Amino acid sequence: MQLVYAFDAYCGWSHGFSPTLGEFVSCHPDLPVEVISGGLFTGSRRVPIRAFGYVQGANAQIAELTGAQFGGGYDRLITDGSFVMDSEDAARGVAALRRAAPDRAAELAGALQRAFYVDGLSLSDAATYRKVAEEAGLDADAVVTAFASPEAYDAAADDFRRCAELGVTGFPTLLAVDGDRVTVLARSHATADEIDRRLAALS
Repeated sequence: MQLVYAFDAYCGWSHGFSPTLGEFVSCHPDLPVEVISGGLFTGSRRVPIRAFGYVQGANAQIAELTGAQFGGGYDRLITDGSFVMDSEDAARGVAALRRAAPDRAAELAGALQRAFYVDGLSLSDAATYRKVAEEAGLDADAVVTAFASPEAYDAAADDFRRCAELGVTGFPTLLAVDGDRVTVLARSHATADEIDRRLAALS
């Protein structure tokens, strides 16, 4: 059995779920976690953030339920309103970080979301991945090179396809995959204890 964590780096609920995922993963170090990106903001949804009028209300709800923090850098993006979230670029960055440290993919996904939701850094900017890689002690040059590579575009497309194949319709979704059996352990919001109970019920 392995876990599959389907998230979108530009998804506020995924940001709120990151600490829970980190807590759960730390309690199950022998359970492999595959992290895949969703395509929440692709195609016609790649528009200025002001087009999503529900964002601030949703963030308030996320903060209340999960304790997630939204920093000043992110608040400035919301106030300005012109920033465009591009989930393909974010997925390329996730793939680049995942390639550099596959066993730390869940941790790095959380770091990437903090870069956006706290610091207000663009996930389309190679400098963001350099910063995240350096802070994680990774080879930053290799991560930036991977982010710009054709393979990163392929990896993003593969992630979007895998989300669809697994039936993921919203983010974040944490799945237990055992052969052909796929079980939802968490969707949108859950505590580590709730996930533990659902996982235990599978055995």
